[in-house]
Amino acid sequence: MIRKSARVAQLRLLHVEPAARGQGLGARLVDECIRFARDKNCKTLMLWTNDVLRAVRHVYEGRGFVLQKQQRHRAFGKALLGQYWALAL
Repeated sequence: MIRKSARVAQLRLLHVEPAARGQGLGARLVDECIRFARDKNCKTLMLWTNDVLRAVRHVYEGRGFVLQKQQRHRAFGKALLGQYWALAL
């Protein structure tokens, strides 16, 4: 996580190894990031992801993150839809 501004934190990267997925570790990591941002008096936690990452998007939605905007881009040799999400803390 990084500080985007005095009141905005950004979750930069969330990765759970494939062998460890499906055990709730991603959700626990996101919960810890939310707790940390609140402890640092941030008012917003934001993140960027791709629409194809459905499982983690479900975690974000379940914690109250709201989709702010979407933008098409190309990465890893594929056309993707990037998404910007934010959570009011």
